Order: sequence, then C-alpha cells, then structure tokens
Amino acid sequence: MKKKENIVMNKSYAFALRIINLYKYLQTEQKEYVLSKQLLRSGTAIGALIREAEHAESRADFIHKMNIALKEANETNYWLELLKDGQYITPKMFDSIYPDAEEVLKLLIKIVKTSRGK
Repeated sequence: MKKKENIVMNKSYAFALRIINLYKYLQTEQKEYVLSKQLLRSGTAIGALIREAEHAESRADFIHKMNIALKEANETNYWLELLKDGQYITPKMFDSIYPDAEEVLKLLIKIVKTSRGK
C-alpha cells in the first residue's frame, strides 16, 4: 500500500531548505549573524516538529507538537518581516519567500483546529 503524501511535511521541508539558503546569504553577503540565526532556528524547527508529530504518542501529543510548529511558523514570519524592514533582504526576496511561510502557517492553523475538533 502506497503511503499518502503529507503535504504539510513536504512543504515545511522545502521551506526549511529555502530558509537555510537565506541564512547562508545573510551570513556571507550581509554579514548579519543574530537575526539570521533566529530565522534558521525557527524556520527549520517547523518541519522537525511536524516530523515528530508523525509519531506522536497520543492525539494530545500530536496537537501539542503541531501547535508548537504553528508557533515556530508564526515566529519565522516575524523574523522575515524584521529582515525586510531592517533592509537585510530586498522586498523582492521577501515577496519570494513570504508566501511559502504563510502557506505553511495556514496549513498548520487548519491542522491544529481540525485536530482539536473546532
């Protein structure tokens, strides 16, 4: 039996790769070391938490992990906005990555709400 595609897992993984590339750019080209580290941590934590939730011990554990992933996604959006407004990334770079961040965030909101039965 073929395993069902996990859209949020795939999208969060692809997003984490984009975050890693942005982090490399910020470190090498912009010499920005503080905000970029925060972005890397929160942006890659999303997928890691989703992966953890895949083997949650219970429904409550699943919801808890997905909720933390949701918080990390929201935090990632904050760092992206700060990097744009602080002029570390261009509006074009921001416009390229932010929709992906928003999409992952919206998927997580839906998963958390559905899992809670709301």
